[in-house]
Amino acid sequence: MTRQVQKADQTGRAWGIFGLPAEGPFPGMEEKLALFGQFVGDWQIVEDRYLQDDGTWLKSRGELHVDWILEGRALQDTFMTFDEKTHKMIPDGTTLRYYDRKIDAWHVVWFSPMQGAIKQLIGRKVGDEIVLERRTDEGYLVKWIFSEIKASSFRWHSEESRDEGKTWKLREEMRVRRMSD
Repeated sequence: MTRQVQKADQTGRAWGIFGLPAEGPFPGMEEKLALFGQFVGDWQIVEDRYLQDDGTWLKSRGELHVDWILEGRALQDTFMTFDEKTHKMIPDGTTLRYYDRKIDAWHVVWFSPMQGAIKQLIGRKVGDEIVLERRTDEGYLVKWIFSEIKASSFRWHSEESRDEGKTWKLREEMRVRRMSD
């Protein structure tokens, strides 16, 4: 992907597209924004395993592209899934993330028209990990955890608890590697 920021002097519909990109974190907030800012760039999802209801794992691969938006106050991730039939990357969804000083945490919203999903989470640094939490529509606890974070790779997995956090079950796991520039 190209990392050029368009000038946002357009009007009308173009503003929505060209007004989003930013060149970096908002001045004065660099330290707090670095938690997710470290992921800016292009990533290969080497393997994505998703637990099916029958106990088997569905495997796929794809790409993740992370950029600064809205004057560097937020980040947007675009997820691409590799289609085995067409051998093309297909946009699967997007995540918007912004840091909220009032709660010292991140608001995270995942949109996926393909999955018919909108999911809201709250994210915080916990030790060496980043933990995002939410409740499902059924009331179960879910957490997404960024772990094993390095400049060139990370593990991202989802766990679900149906007993208010006493036990957790792995639901999805991604191994992600930074693409070469």
